[in-house]
Amino acid sequence: MKTRRNFIKLTALGSAAVFTSSCLTSEKENVSDSKLQKDIKKPIVVSTWNHGLEANEASWKILSKGGSALDAVEAGVKITESDPNNTSVGLGGLPDRDGKVTLDACIMDHENNCGAVACLQDIENPISVARKVMEDTQHVMLVGEGAKQFALEKGFKETNLLTEKSKQAWEKWKEESKYQPVINSENHDTIGLLALDENGNLSGACTTSGMAYKLHGRVGDSPIIGAGLFVDNEVGAACATGMGEAVIRIAGSAIVVELMRNGMSPTDACKEAVNRVVKKHKDLTNLQVGFLALNKFGESGGYSVYAGFNYAIHTATQNEMIDAKYNREW
Repeated sequence: MKTRRNFIKLTALGSAAVFTSSCLTSEKENVSDSKLQKDIKKPIVVSTWNHGLEANEASWKILSKGGSALDAVEAGVKITESDPNNTSVGLGGLPDRDGKVTLDACIMDHENNCGAVACLQDIENPISVARKVMEDTQHVMLVGEGAKQFALEKGFKETNLLTEKSKQAWEKWKEESKYQPVINSENHDTIGLLALDENGNLSGACTTSGMAYKLHGRVGDSPIIGAGLFVDNEVGAACATGMGEAVIRIAGSAIVVELMRNGMSPTDACKEAVNRVVKKHKDLTNLQVGFLALNKFGESGGYSVYAGFNYAIHTATQNEMIDAKYNREW
């Protein structure tokens, strides 16, 4: 049994540890700030998967003209949301098991302002609704019918998101599936996009139609600040893709940013987050998760559980896809 004396002693030791840690952190930050003045590479935009190339182009048009990272990330992911041929984001996204397309998205700026929507139906660009939540309300997240009502009040138009291609895929799935959601390596194509602008400010966006044929009402990591996306302008930004439940369990994107705060490179921070996913799950069958990170120096990196995750990068001198490193082969 702890006595009051022991409690006071432990408290004193804890305070001393916090003080020491704070001093060390401050010292690191001073060093980082000095480096920031010399080495920073900006502007830069990075995004997940092959569809990131086209999204990055839209972001770069804004960044290259001195525009804000916030405007850039919204414009970038809207390209993917409005692409009917992409079956995992926005218009054309594969529906839930009941045939309803439900969308999740979040956005976060350099001042830690953030907004999100989840299980949103009939609105083509959920990322723009999320930004409205951030800028026009005191809330962070709106869901379901409330999110749709808010979007309509803000002037967004109703759109039938279930394309004929996705409808046919759903009808075929119903014949064989016995109403089990599809969970495999090909079913995780969220787009997460991170940008650093000329002013040295970071922002991020994340948007998806979620797991194909999921239970109606299921929400993954993509609209959850700290899981699917996190931005800290003093350190960096991170986003996630893959099995949302696994990302949520470790607060994935927030963990990546905190690891960078403690001195890790973007790639190493993503690798450590992946290692945590691996350690926390006994069965890794088809459990793909990837993280992408961008620090305040303009350094980027990614890492995934299995091979196959890639990301797009666009700077003044670079515009290409990069294959991320990974924990294991399939």
